[in-house]
Amino acid sequence: MITFARRGFIVGGTTALSMATFSPLYAAGQFATPPATEGPFYPDRLPLDQDNDLATVSGRSGTAKCTIFHLGGTVSDVAGKPMAGVRVEIWQCDANGVYLHSADSGRRQFDPNFQGFGHTFSTRTGEYRFRTILPVPYSSRTPHIHFRITASNGRTLTTQMYLADHPGNERDFLYRRLATAEARRSVSVALSDAPDQQAGAVKGRFDIVLG
Repeated sequence: MITFARRGFIVGGTTALSMATFSPLYAAGQFATPPATEGPFYPDRLPLDQDNDLATVSGRSGTAKCTIFHLGGTVSDVAGKPMAGVRVEIWQCDANGVYLHSADSGRRQFDPNFQGFGHTFSTRTGEYRFRTILPVPYSSRTPHIHFRITASNGRTLTTQMYLADHPGNERDFLYRRLATAEARRSVSVALSDAPDQQAGAVKGRFDIVLG
């Protein structure tokens, strides 16, 4: 894993990109990351702080509730070639199961020390990284993190990342919709301790393959 600092993870440019869709497929021995629904809670008002450290918010001294999660990986094409300059966005609920969205956060208070949404750009070697919180279950959903990947050619992939072997996965309707074991493995992330980052933190690797 890449070493993470507390803040200042932003890499790459800021060019706005248009959108299309990727499809899952096999090619060159790699399985393209399968798409998933965006869900109802993509932020309807993006936070002023949108960097790739979601566990702290600019201007606030606190840290988000829950276990700190250092998440990284690579973005590549199905031929295994790293993809540079890809915009990687993530969003997830806070430790109480509340999203940064007016239709959800009005029910309960959203953790003010959690950013809720962040983005970064892949490096020339295809690498990306985030500091966030370990996703938690809520309602009927198993723990997950939403991803939107936008390549320089304007095509996008929207998907969801899950925790490997979590007991809630087999009860989750979107996880069950993944038809093959390979598809499920491709979006499931194994966790390990990250004492090199900070006490009690965990880390995981989610490699994204664009078809």
